[in-house]
Amino acid sequence: MNIAQVFIHRPVMTTLVMLALLLFGALGYRGLPVSDLPNVDFPTLLVSAALPGADPDTMAAAVATPLERQFSTIAGLESMTSTNAQGNTQITLQFNLSRDIDAAAQDVQAAIAMAGPQLPPDMPTPPSYRKVNPADQPVMFLALSSAILPLSTVDEYAETLLAPRLSMIKGVAQVQVLGSQKYAVRVQLDPRALASRGIGIEEVAAAIQKANVNLPTGTLWGSHLAFTVKASGQLKQASAYRPVIVTYRAGSPVRLEDLGRVIDSVENDKVASWFNDERSIILSVLRQPGTNTVEVVDSIRELFSSFQAQMPASVKLNVVFDRSTSIRNSVNDVKFTLVLTVGLVVLVIFAFLRNPSATLIPSLALPMSIVGTFAVMYLLDFSLDNLSLMALTLSVGFVVDDAIVVLENIVRHLEMGNTVRVAAQKGSKEISFTVLSMTLSLAAVFIPVLFLGGILGRLLHEFAVTIGMAILVSGFVSLSLTPMLCSRFLRAER
Repeated sequence: MNIAQVFIHRPVMTTLVMLALLLFGALGYRGLPVSDLPNVDFPTLLVSAALPGADPDTMAAAVATPLERQFSTIAGLESMTSTNAQGNTQITLQFNLSRDIDAAAQDVQAAIAMAGPQLPPDMPTPPSYRKVNPADQPVMFLALSSAILPLSTVDEYAETLLAPRLSMIKGVAQVQVLGSQKYAVRVQLDPRALASRGIGIEEVAAAIQKANVNLPTGTLWGSHLAFTVKASGQLKQASAYRPVIVTYRAGSPVRLEDLGRVIDSVENDKVASWFNDERSIILSVLRQPGTNTVEVVDSIRELFSSFQAQMPASVKLNVVFDRSTSIRNSVNDVKFTLVLTVGLVVLVIFAFLRNPSATLIPSLALPMSIVGTFAVMYLLDFSLDNLSLMALTLSVGFVVDDAIVVLENIVRHLEMGNTVRVAAQKGSKEISFTVLSMTLSLAAVFIPVLFLGGILGRLLHEFAVTIGMAILVSGFVSLSLTPMLCSRFLRAER
């Protein structure tokens, strides 16, 4: 069996095949997403429920407990964690890695519906859920602050300008506004003022609702024209709420400002965020699974100048955290290690062979095998991360073995007095089956890693496939390119 014979007799075909392998590998390398670790999607759902005004104990007893009781019956549920805060409950449901996330979402929706009769009737909205990936951390945190403008105005720029525009960037999954400070009017009632006038809180709330309405007014019809009447009854500032009449006592109106303080404030004054000891609005940018983290961050930074042009000069936009920085550094370190390893392997080959042409031939198998592996990684939707680059680094010592074995056997026949072409044919024929079996057995060593379960198995799956593919590509290169180059460029020492 001489697999290499067809490549020796057709050097043009062999050259074109290797160039195609090199081209597709380079294109695959450019298309590979860059990340720190392989993409692992955890089937996780986050259920949120709100009951304004309820304390954490009430949320745990009245909201979280009925939901947890129903969620515990869902098949494939591995862990359930609930967090109860003032007026809010969040339940994280993590399922088995083999569980389909869409099917799990349907089960969660059915469980929420079954728990509905047991939930408090005054909840403003029913519990909702969304898919989350706890392994996918935000790629960037941005801080928006101003020393002059109020935080509610800064929050408006974050909510209406930055967040929608950042969400449109390719690869961005979601933009969260942390420490939101949306403008609101806050009414702080004085219990003694209410008691002295015999007024209840419900009466004050009803008066505020009646004074702040935005309903369709109607249409005026004429003989030739029709006019839509618009009369906005919305009150947008605290000064407009203060004169609102709540009720009448002893024939005199009781206004809202008589019962307490009416101030300009924010919706939730219990949350806050700082950047460099300055109150700020923080934006968290999450990427879509499988996208290039570095490209996403670069696309975000390109918009900074346009954001600053659309905001007042007093509003400052700063980068709090950039995940791509650590990814660039770690990937560059692994790339340097890979290049250094290739150089050391070539020096070792030259130190033992002491022949430039004999050193160059197996050395070409190194970049061909590694670059060809990039094409396979692209087809399998892998990423360029620490584990895949580590697999390529470890494979450097493996991929050159086949080429050295083929070269050594051809040189042996050359030293026996055969011509270069005959030595290449005889040497490759004798060693072809050995190289093929050696390549397959070496690649088979990493097959058990593919059967590892759990999160560790998901993480090492890309590592095992990458190093296995690199070994298989090196075997193909050693039985095609190496014999052809030996038949053309190898020279016997005199």
